[in-house]
This record gives sequence, C-alpha cells and structure tokens, in this order.
Amino acid sequence: MDIQETENVIRRFILDKLEETGASGAVIGLSGGLDSAVVLKLCVETLGNERVHALLMPEKLESNEDAGDAKEYAKDMGVEYKIIEIEDIVNKFLVALEGASGDASSNIKARTRMTLLYGYAYDRNLIVMGTSNKSELLTGYFTKFGDGGADFMPLGDLYKTQVVELAKHIGVPEKFIKKKPSAGLYPGQTDENDLGMGYETLDRILQGMEKDLDDEDIAEECGVEQKEVARIRKMVRMNAHKRKMPIIPKIGLRTVGWDWRE
Repeated sequence: MDIQETENVIRRFILDKLEETGASGAVIGLSGGLDSAVVLKLCVETLGNERVHALLMPEKLESNEDAGDAKEYAKDMGVEYKIIEIEDIVNKFLVALEGASGDASSNIKARTRMTLLYGYAYDRNLIVMGTSNKSELLTGYFTKFGDGGADFMPLGDLYKTQVVELAKHIGVPEKFIKKKPSAGLYPGQTDENDLGMGYETLDRILQGMEKDLDDEDIAEECGVEQKEVARIRKMVRMNAHKRKMPIIPKIGLRTVGWDWRE
C-alpha cells in the first residue's frame, strides 16, 4: 500500500462527496477509538476544522476513559463538538421492549448513536462520515443501521492493520494507536476477542480471500488451521446482507439494488 497515495485518495474522496451533496460540512461520531480519530483528522485536514463537527455519545461520561480521550481530541483538533449521554435513551428502548438480550441491547446502543448523528446533521446541513473499516465490513462486525449507517465511509477499503499504518502516517496521537480495538458496548469488550483472532491474522485471511485463494492456501500462508479460514469465510458470506440495501424482488426492467446504475 502506498501510504501517501492512500491519504490523497481518501482526502479527495471526502472533498468530492461534500461537493457532490452540497453539504456545509461533516459530522463524525467520535468514540475515543482509532478509526474515528483517523476520520476526524482526515476531515479536518481536508475541509478545515470549522466545517467538521464531532458528536460524543458515551453511555456515561463519568469514569469513561474513551469519552475523555474523545473530548480532549476534539478540543485539540479545534472542532465544534457536543456530548450526549445515551444511557437514559437506551433504557427507554429496553423498557418499551420489556427487556432485551445482550446482543439486542448492544445494537440498540449503536442505532441510538446513528439516530443522534443524523438528527444533529439535519439542521446543520452536514453529511455523516462513517468510521467502519474493511475488516469490519467484510466480517459483519458492525450493527446494520447502527455504526453501519452513514453517508460515506472513508476507511471502508482499508483493513484494520492498514488503518493503523495510515494513523501513524498522518500523525494521530499514539494513545489511540496503542488502544485495544473495542466497540465499547460492555466492560472489557474487545474486537479481537469477539472475532476470535487478532487483526493481523484476520486481515491476512481476508486479503487471501480478496485474491481468490482457496482455504488451504490461505491457511498455509497465514499459519492457521483451515477450519479458521472456513469460519471467517462463512462470516463474510452470511453477513453480505449487511453490506447492501434491503433486497427487493426483481420485477421491472431495471431494479434498484440489482441492475439500476446510478
């Protein structure tokens, strides 16, 4: 990966999409993690800090290290930011549903944040810049209509390990780079525990699939058991629906989501 060209492509993308939509600027959900820190910095350096906003949406601000880091970073970047604690909002959903499983509760948190981002963006004529990376998008490690809900995703064609490279290149603070990746959905949660392997291994497997290698060759190249490659390939296949708009039956001459070309 040519790191400077990658930065250039993403910055052109951000500027082009803003001009195409006629938006006044962009808003990013700033979590205190690496991906959102990278997107914020790229947007600021491309658009200027006066056109970039950050929304911080912790469950509780108190004793939340990530939220504190996000607040400090927003101040350092000179962007307008707003903090909205989501605990009460989420609890109202849970009460209305008469309780929910852990996974459902986590998805409600992600979808609450998406709704707040679009509510904030609407009156300010902003686009919502997503922060998902290619590793998350391929494995389905995101909430449909939650953190997967955005207007554009500048990091969507970069694997997590490539996002780390880009972060170092553009000068994102080291504390974000060293953090264990986490969606922050419950205490002690980490991406790599949920995915069952580290991003270094996961990304090599996904890149093998991208090159259309078979499972045996990928397993040998990555030094993992073939069943682990099959497990990741199954995740990619089963989560394909999360990467598409809702599928509709084909009836007309050209059908949205099938053969209608924008």
